[in-house]
Amino acid sequence: MRDWSSLLSGGALWALAFYLPLTVPLARFEEALAHGPLNEGLRQLALVVSSLLLALVVGGITQLGLSWALSPSWAASLGLMAVLAGAFWGLASRRDSE
Repeated sequence: MRDWSSLLSGGALWALAFYLPLTVPLARFEEALAHGPLNEGLRQLALVVSSLLLALVVGGITQLGLSWALSPSWAASLGLMAVLAGAFWGLASRRDSE
Protein backbone atom coordinates (compact mmCIF):
# COMPACT_ATOMS: atom_id res chain seq x y z
CA MET A 1 0.00 0.00 0.00
CA ARG A 2 1.28 3.45 -0.91
CA ASP A 3 2.12 6.05 1.67
CA TRP A 4 -0.27 8.97 1.12
CA SER A 5 1.10 11.20 3.88
CA SER A 6 3.52 13.11 1.65
CA LEU A 7 0.83 13.57 -1.01
CA LEU A 8 -1.64 14.96 1.53
CA SER A 9 0.86 17.20 3.28
CA GLY A 10 2.26 18.42 -0.03
CA GLY A 11 -1.24 19.15 -1.34
CA ALA A 12 -2.00 21.13 1.80
CA LEU A 13 1.24 23.09 1.44
CA TRP A 14 0.51 23.90 -2.20
CA ALA A 15 -3.04 24.92 -1.26
CA LEU A 16 -1.62 27.29 1.33
CA ALA A 17 0.86 28.66 -1.20
CA PHE A 18 -1.88 29.24 -3.78
CA TYR A 19 -4.56 30.55 -1.39
CA LEU A 20 -3.81 34.27 -1.62
CA PRO A 21 -2.97 34.42 -5.34
CA LEU A 22 -6.17 32.55 -6.17
CA THR A 23 -8.38 34.82 -4.07
CA VAL A 24 -7.63 37.78 -6.33
CA PRO A 25 -9.61 36.40 -9.32
CA LEU A 26 -12.53 35.70 -7.00
CA ALA A 27 -13.32 39.42 -6.91
CA ARG A 28 -15.77 38.93 -9.79
CA PHE A 29 -17.48 36.18 -7.82
CA GLU A 30 -17.69 38.50 -4.82
CA GLU A 31 -19.21 41.16 -7.03
CA ALA A 32 -21.81 38.71 -8.33
CA LEU A 33 -22.63 37.65 -4.78
CA ALA A 34 -23.14 41.27 -3.77
CA HIS A 35 -25.95 41.59 -6.32
CA GLY A 36 -27.50 38.25 -5.37
CA PRO A 37 -30.27 37.41 -2.89
CA LEU A 38 -27.96 36.18 -0.08
CA ASN A 39 -27.48 38.12 3.13
CA GLU A 40 -24.04 39.31 4.25
CA GLY A 41 -23.21 36.28 6.40
CA LEU A 42 -24.04 33.76 3.70
CA ARG A 43 -22.13 35.78 1.11
CA GLN A 44 -19.00 35.73 3.26
CA LEU A 45 -19.40 32.03 3.92
CA ALA A 46 -19.82 31.27 0.20
CA LEU A 47 -16.77 33.37 -0.66
CA VAL A 48 -14.54 31.75 1.98
CA VAL A 49 -15.66 28.20 1.12
CA SER A 50 -15.21 28.75 -2.62
CA SER A 51 -11.73 30.24 -2.21
CA LEU A 52 -10.66 27.40 0.09
CA LEU A 53 -12.00 24.75 -2.28
CA LEU A 54 -10.32 26.40 -5.25
CA ALA A 55 -6.98 26.51 -3.42
CA LEU A 56 -7.31 22.88 -2.30
CA VAL A 57 -8.14 21.65 -5.79
CA VAL A 58 -5.33 23.60 -7.44
CA GLY A 59 -2.93 22.57 -4.67
CA GLY A 60 -3.88 18.91 -5.02
CA ILE A 61 -3.48 18.97 -8.79
CA THR A 62 -0.11 20.70 -8.46
CA GLN A 63 1.04 18.15 -5.89
CA LEU A 64 -0.07 15.23 -8.07
CA GLY A 65 1.61 16.65 -11.15
CA LEU A 66 4.88 17.37 -9.39
CA SER A 67 4.74 14.01 -7.62
CA TRP A 68 4.45 12.31 -10.98
CA ALA A 69 7.31 14.36 -12.46
CA LEU A 70 9.67 14.33 -9.46
CA SER A 71 8.48 12.31 -6.48
CA PRO A 72 5.98 12.94 -3.66
CA SER A 73 8.65 14.03 -1.20
CA TRP A 74 10.27 16.48 -3.64
CA ALA A 75 6.88 17.93 -4.55
CA ALA A 76 6.04 18.42 -0.86
CA SER A 77 9.42 20.10 -0.30
CA LEU A 78 8.76 22.47 -3.19
CA GLY A 79 5.37 23.24 -1.64
CA LEU A 80 7.06 24.16 1.63
CA MET A 81 9.51 26.39 -0.23
CA ALA A 82 6.61 28.07 -2.05
CA VAL A 83 4.85 28.78 1.27
CA LEU A 84 8.03 30.21 2.80
CA ALA A 85 8.75 32.30 -0.29
CA GLY A 86 5.21 33.68 -0.21
CA ALA A 87 5.58 34.56 3.46
CA PHE A 88 8.92 36.22 2.76
CA TRP A 89 7.53 38.32 -0.10
CA GLY A 90 4.48 39.22 1.98
CA LEU A 91 6.63 40.46 4.84
CA ALA A 92 8.95 42.29 2.46
CA SER A 93 6.06 44.10 0.76
CA ARG A 94 4.59 45.05 4.12
CA ARG A 95 7.91 46.54 5.17
CA ASP A 96 8.17 48.51 1.91
CA SER A 97 4.70 49.99 2.36
CA GLU A 98 5.49 51.36 5.82
